[in-house]
Amino acid sequence: METGGCRMGTAEPAPAMITLEDLDGMAEETADSAYHSNGSSPDEEAAERMEDEEQERLLSYWQSVGRGHQVDVPREMAEPIQQLTRNNNPQERQTIPFTLIQRKEKLGDLLYEKRQYGKAKWACIKMKEKQYEQSICLGFMKLMRYICEQNSSGLYLGITIPIVTIVHTNESQSEMRQSVTVAYYLPELLQDEPPHPFDSDIIIEEWPSTIVYSRSFRGITNEDSIMREINLLAEILESPELCLQDTFIIAGYTNPAAANRHNEIWFLQRP
Repeated sequence: METGGCRMGTAEPAPAMITLEDLDGMAEETADSAYHSNGSSPDEEAAERMEDEEQERLLSYWQSVGRGHQVDVPREMAEPIQQLTRNNNPQERQTIPFTLIQRKEKLGDLLYEKRQYGKAKWACIKMKEKQYEQSICLGFMKLMRYICEQNSSGLYLGITIPIVTIVHTNESQSEMRQSVTVAYYLPELLQDEPPHPFDSDIIIEEWPSTIVYSRSFRGITNEDSIMREINLLAEILESPELCLQDTFIIAGYTNPAAANRHNEIWFLQRP
């Protein structure tokens, strides 16, 4: 259940248009480049050189995109970026399971869904950057290193969607607070014994079963767009007072720094 430093993709497209789907072509290109045109394997030295060149190319691209969003992408991200690129497979991404309770439509348009998410463990990191976009990008990069072997299992954990961000507003819902929590749902096979993060800023939390009211929207997520979506869903719900009034979730189904990404705003029903 998105991440400037969070963008993933090829070196040619313009920044702000990269999503997880763009990694599919990059992964194929990377695999093809591992062999000479005659189909034979390169020698070990050539293979290492190609590996280094691929890392540099991916890191350079991420860094160029990150600069446009005031986010620094450190060199230590080179290996996780490369690994996530190679392991990108839409068929293997796990969607967080939920039970659909109700769909509210008007004139054929879906207004919102009422869902129940079960109790589950999440890897969470709290961020408090000046801008929301910076917080989600930097938070995602930290979670990405955890996903890409920097954990006690030493294994690649796999992508789950959506990546979610918990946001808070003042009581009047007129302003968003700076502190946010970026969270990654642990894959089903790891729920019982989640790998321990090497990064002490990442905390494994167990969230209780929760009923949410979800409305889809597209585009960038920043303070203005989030507040707009909060107010819109509050107007649509028959009983918004049944939900928490100062805590909401942004669910991202594409890379958190993609321009036209697929998002949802979630209202949380009071326990």
